[in-house]
Amino acid sequence: WKVGWYNAVLQPAFHLPYPDDTLAFVVLSTPSMFEKALKPFVKKERLKVIRDPVDQCVSYHLSRVKEKFPDQRVEVMFDYEILPSRKPKFLAQTAAHVAGAAYYYQRKDVKLDPWGKKKIYGVCIHPRYGGWFAIRGLLLFPDIQVLFLEQPAPVDCVSTEEKRIELLEQFNFHWQDGRYRDIIEVKERYSEEQRAYFATPPAERFRLLGLTQEAQ
Repeated sequence: WKVGWYNAVLQPAFHLPYPDDTLAFVVLSTPSMFEKALKPFVKKERLKVIRDPVDQCVSYHLSRVKEKFPDQRVEVMFDYEILPSRKPKFLAQTAAHVAGAAYYYQRKDVKLDPWGKKKIYGVCIHPRYGGWFAIRGLLLFPDIQVLFLEQPAPVDCVSTEEKRIELLEQFNFHWQDGRYRDIIEVKERYSEEQRAYFATPPAERFRLLGLTQEAQ
């Protein structure tokens, strides 16, 4: 996608500091990431210092992507990074929407708003995975300008007013039970092991991956 598509829908404080035609990619993890990437990474690397295994796994794999382009400048941003101002480095759900990767459903997508003065957060839904995926980072190529790239529209897979209200209700008020993830019929979900991992408090997750306390 183009950086300009992202900047065009956000206030200047959130703009990415690159020319409008700069090439960028948004990186998603699919439900099989846990089995295909995280567990092999933990087993292979035998991490000596563990902060967050998922973040470290994503960082490892994106650094390998970067190595594939030795002649290009590649900037990597991660979903968990924040600026000194405490703002996130990028707004992940907006990036996914403008890239056409997943539809970012927000309060403004509901015509008859039932929530009054309540704060309502938006959520991205993927046409294949529903809510069973995550936005992990950005890859930016500052020296590549893509003047004629056409913007793809994200798939509007939660298209009725009733379903959108149900989605935002579930995400904002019942997110722990994960029902919002199945707002559409999905092709793949997190495994039981992966669900157990993310449902476990972060400090207790290490043992689920076979990591010892010493490694922390």
